[in-house]
Amino acid sequence: MSAEEHAERFTLLRPLLFTIVYEILGSVTESDDVLQDSYLRWSGVDLATVRDTKSYLARLVTRQALNALRASTRRREDYVGPWLPEPLLLEENDASADVVLAESVSMAMLVLLETLTPDERAVFVLREVFGFGYDDVAAAVGKSVATVRQVAHRAREHVQARRKRFEPADAATTERITAQFMTAAATGDLQGLLSLLAPDVTWTADSGGKTTAARRPVVGARKVAAVLMRLFNPDLRIEMVTCNGMPALVLSGARHKGVFLLEIADGEITNFYAIRNPDKLLAVAAPRQISRS
Repeated sequence: MSAEEHAERFTLLRPLLFTIVYEILGSVTESDDVLQDSYLRWSGVDLATVRDTKSYLARLVTRQALNALRASTRRREDYVGPWLPEPLLLEENDASADVVLAESVSMAMLVLLETLTPDERAVFVLREVFGFGYDDVAAAVGKSVATVRQVAHRAREHVQARRKRFEPADAATTERITAQFMTAAATGDLQGLLSLLAPDVTWTADSGGKTTAARRPVVGARKVAAVLMRLFNPDLRIEMVTCNGMPALVLSGARHKGVFLLEIADGEITNFYAIRNPDKLLAVAAPRQISRS
């Protein structure tokens, strides 16, 4: 088998493989590293022994992702302030057409998945998001099918008990609220901001201790509005993008840099995810394609 065939099969499935690894790790840069390492392993495989390329590669990248996740667990425990996933800049805003895919890469879901053990997270992602059979999942995580069924049940119950019902705002509502927010923030319109924020809106900032940011989530419309009033200033350059299936602002200025994702539900902004750690902003330069197939 030629090197070209190895490359062709891997490239065809790369959006799926990237999505699997990103949902297990919550890191774009670490996912790229896992895919690079996985491709090197794949390039040495005798293709005559591969019955199902998709299942084989899914198992391969999952094993590598689990190794990376276990290695990073201690770093996350020692992390300064809240830990948020790296923002995922989407190549095109088509994830919303697939409700399962859109929810699976949302910040809310990725933060929830952080509360699972590495095995629970991998099993949940492969089984619930991508629909792999128990045999494939068991091979990917190195457990028996019976054990994987138990892990899947436990992970599913954990997620269902904690997830917010995912009802994405339609495109028109999202566009309208985002535009109103931009206008209010840019003009310092406090009442305009308050009219857009849910009473229990939450601001969560991830700085890793490398830049100034709140070390704990800020809750409540007036408190979050005060944070926003301090943040926005005439010197900022603001670019609107789509990250993790949500509207996001890329801010660059002398004092404030970061990616700020807006979660909108029931016509109000319910959450802000502020990624300020410079190490987590590198991947926003390149949009990605995601897929469940």
